Amino acid sequence: MNAQQQPGVFVIQPQRVLEGAGVRLQRSLGTPQFNYLDPFLLFDDFSSPNTDDYVCGFPWHPHRGIETVTYILSGQVRHLDSLGNGGTLGAGDVQWMSAGSGIMHEEMPQSTSEPLVGFQLWVNLPAREKMSAPRYQNIPAQAVPTVTLGSGVSTRVVAGTHGGVRGPVTDIAVSPTYLDVALEAGVEAALSLTSGDSTFAYVFQGDIEFRIPEGGATRAAAPRLAVVQAAHEVRLVAGLSGARLLWVAGSPLHEPIARYGPFVMNTREEIQQALEDLQQGTFIRAQPRSDPSQWYGARGEGDGAG
Repeated sequence: MNAQQQPGVFVIQPQRVLEGAGVRLQRSLGTPQFNYLDPFLLFDDFSSPNTDDYVCGFPWHPHRGIETVTYILSGQVRHLDSLGNGGTLGAGDVQWMSAGSGIMHEEMPQSTSEPLVGFQLWVNLPAREKMSAPRYQNIPAQAVPTVTLGSGVSTRVVAGTHGGVRGPVTDIAVSPTYLDVALEAGVEAALSLTSGDSTFAYVFQGDIEFRIPEGGATRAAAPRLAVVQAAHEVRLVAGLSGARLLWVAGSPLHEPIARYGPFVMNTREEIQQALEDLQQGTFIRAQPRSDPSQWYGARGEGDGAG
């Protein structure tokens, strides 16, 4: 369901979910309790200090009709897809993948000396682009700018514009804003909202008080997702240990949603077509840009079955 448009901030406690080949993660969007926030379909936090929670990973699987955003702050995740893209995401790196008409990929967290801290967001594609050619962007940490507006507030701009600085992830269908905001203890910062946008903040460190003129104050302690509605500005006040959050906003598509696992289309007939394409071997329409033997070979490094 979508959030009802009443002024204020409401807080969602993530649900523990088992995904992929047995990854233990926390899901805030894409649950029976909170299905989606148009145009955002899913938000997962797969962070853990325990290697056993994630090392089994997300083996070879399909997507159609969506874009996926993977953001890593600690540890490593290896990526491979049917376009022939491959590599390892490390601290501060971003992967933005548009599945379009169909892509197969795998994301395999690696066992390292650092704890894994990572998140994945699914963004819906408008009907006109659901069968477009798949695309892939890999953004290294050094390409993501950091903006400091006032003492004690630091923001990494992944997508959209903040403080006059534009993020490196561009050409996304719904032109979203994606910020990583860190606040020192007791610091206050203001973020503006665009009228009509869907906006949420995922608090993953410390705690934040959200203050809006229309709806008073609401506190959220990590890990929590806070949905902000019908406000033109939010003032963030960090708790005694400081706070860090992801700030995500985008324009709703207002289109019908038909959803089945990794496929998100507009009708049940389109979902059925995706399943038939998968069964008949016609799901992948885009040709790989590299020798298929190379990326199939990379799959055989002991990361489990797809």
